[in-house]
Amino acid sequence: MRVESLEASGFRNLSSLGLFPSPGANVIYGENGQGKTNLLEAIWIFTGGRSFRGAKDGEMVRLNGGEASLSLSFFSEERKQEICLRLREGKRFFTLNGVKKRSSSEVVGKFCAVIFSPEHLSLVKDGPSGRRQFLDSALCQSRPSFAGLITQYNRTLFQRNALLKDIPRHPELLDTLEIWDMRLSQFGEKMTQGRLQYVEALEPLAAAAYEGISGGRETLSLSYEKGYEDSLSKALSESRREDMRFGHTGKGPHRGDLAIRLNGVPARSFGSQGQQRSAVLALKLAEAELLKRFTGEEPVILLDDVLSELDSGRQEYLLNHLEGRQVFLTCCSPEPARRLQEGKRFFVEKGNVLETPPPDPEKERNPGISQ
Repeated sequence: MRVESLEASGFRNLSSLGLFPSPGANVIYGENGQGKTNLLEAIWIFTGGRSFRGAKDGEMVRLNGGEASLSLSFFSEERKQEICLRLREGKRFFTLNGVKKRSSSEVVGKFCAVIFSPEHLSLVKDGPSGRRQFLDSALCQSRPSFAGLITQYNRTLFQRNALLKDIPRHPELLDTLEIWDMRLSQFGEKMTQGRLQYVEALEPLAAAAYEGISGGRETLSLSYEKGYEDSLSKALSESRREDMRFGHTGKGPHRGDLAIRLNGVPARSFGSQGQQRSAVLALKLAEAELLKRFTGEEPVILLDDVLSELDSGRQEYLLNHLEGRQVFLTCCSPEPARRLQEGKRFFVEKGNVLETPPPDPEKERNPGISQ
């Protein structure tokens, strides 16, 4: 899978954009605040997922612009395809290969990418919601039907919580709670099973990647904590009185968590900044490999400011494991282009994206040579 072109208008601070990237490495450099991350976000949004920065759709439209339009031409499934997107009034309007789509879920899995950004350090540092989102986002790309399952579960959870709040005022509604428990159990068990299977497949790949990043000095392990004991049906039955008391559902996959351990101890509590960053990188490399196994396609790799706070050894390991994939890597300096022998460089300033010539090794060896 590779991006062949990207066009954007009215998106963030980006000027009218026509990007024709390399099928290999693409280094996007420039000072902070110029639009480098916005460019990656413009690519990522075609996965059908939410902004990796947590932004609402309306926030991605240029101020007072009213509407943003984007078009991505990409090669996948042995043919050229195109997704077009309009962002207007906080809503998305997708077209895939000329056919209008009713929702984002209908394009999930068509264009696949893996993103790393500084925000993803929250996977280790913060609470479980970000880790659940990581698992679900990865699962939706590898198994697009999982997106519908999440929607069904969340709708049922909303209805059950609303009923829990109403029952104290309307006791006659208590008999209907059993119906919602059955539905929530049905969807919730499928969600849990999907997450458990995914983590089981992800764990050895992430462990191997982390071993390489750390030079074999440290170990990483993963496990999934599903948020309830035994079956979800039994858990809901046992917690019913407490749920009615507090007005919300206390057990279920919406309480699940991905446990990340370094050398056998929780990474959140005991990992250094560099170790936590390395752990997230290992998760992302493993996600990319697993996505390839599920779909048969190499996902596009998006790396936002990934090299900062990594020592030279960890940088080299990462850069050496990007071969054979299309990569978009942002940084302040074009230096990584010198270590990635093939590809393109793009300079970003005030929302303008300009392709720049590749580095000239001969001139670098002899600075006095004029071009």
